Amino acid sequence: MRDKVIEVSNLQKSYGSRQAVQGVSFTVEQGEIFGLLGPNGAGKTTTVECIEGLRKPDGGDIRVLGLDPAQDGAELRQRVGAQLQESELPAKMKVWEVLDLYASFYRQPADWRQLMESLGLQDRRNARFEHLSGGQKQRLSIALALVGNPEVAILDELTTGLDPHARRETWTLIEGIRDRGVTVILVTHFMEEAERLCDRIAVLDSGRIVALDTPAGLVSRVEFEQRIRFRTDAPINEELLKALPDVKQVHRSGTQVVVTGSANVLNDVVSTLARHEIVARDLRVEQVTLDDAFVALTTGNGHNKKSVKEGVR
Repeated sequence: MRDKVIEVSNLQKSYGSRQAVQGVSFTVEQGEIFGLLGPNGAGKTTTVECIEGLRKPDGGDIRVLGLDPAQDGAELRQRVGAQLQESELPAKMKVWEVLDLYASFYRQPADWRQLMESLGLQDRRNARFEHLSGGQKQRLSIALALVGNPEVAILDELTTGLDPHARRETWTLIEGIRDRGVTVILVTHFMEEAERLCDRIAVLDSGRIVALDTPAGLVSRVEFEQRIRFRTDAPINEELLKALPDVKQVHRSGTQVVVTGSANVLNDVVSTLARHEIVARDLRVEQVTLDDAFVALTTGNGHNKKSVKEGVR
């Protein structure tokens, strides 16, 4: 068993009459990338802001590296790096000036020049903050979270504003940080990001944890389904497909047909089409994904949860 770096027990936080966080509990182990997923307003940012010491909880207990964020803020800031969802810096400060300044705040800072290069900011080292693009500001924010050589890094919407190439470069950087033993809490809306990076994920909905598991474990909670997409050149009687025992739904949009089912649905559909001399073109088979699990587990999209296996692991 690895050491527990973060322990959150029965965390509660309200804003007026609205309960943003209601009895949230979880632990994060050393060297783990722990993800927080949930719809907008689920309580993710409030949770990490309480862990960082930026907000005072109404109830519950938090320990980060054995410290209480509300009481030991000065020491915790030396050991925890945070990249906030939104942050602003003096408009006239240059990139290198910001990094050099922030590095001076820490006892044992990282080499900010290497960070600047690894995050693709070398060519913008002399650019003022006001002249940076949204993606470049995001990269600088990540660099500032890491410049103190933290034991724990809290990253809120890590790659928002980054293009796909820059996003994948950032993922590689975070994996490298984890490999050096840094513990990471990652708040994200990108399912691909969570699936690639996170060892475990807590799914929040309406201020509560509705599931806590590995990415594969969350996917396994959704009843097994396959989606088959294909196009046909000839007309097809949808009733032929709906009559198959493993088919649950058939949807047609123009020339594209989408069949949802379980078990042997692929073989049954292909065999039926062949018997009727219908050729399936551009055929694709889609399995259940983390995105499907997220939609099934949360209520933010108006879906019910009947297709999800119960239990928080």
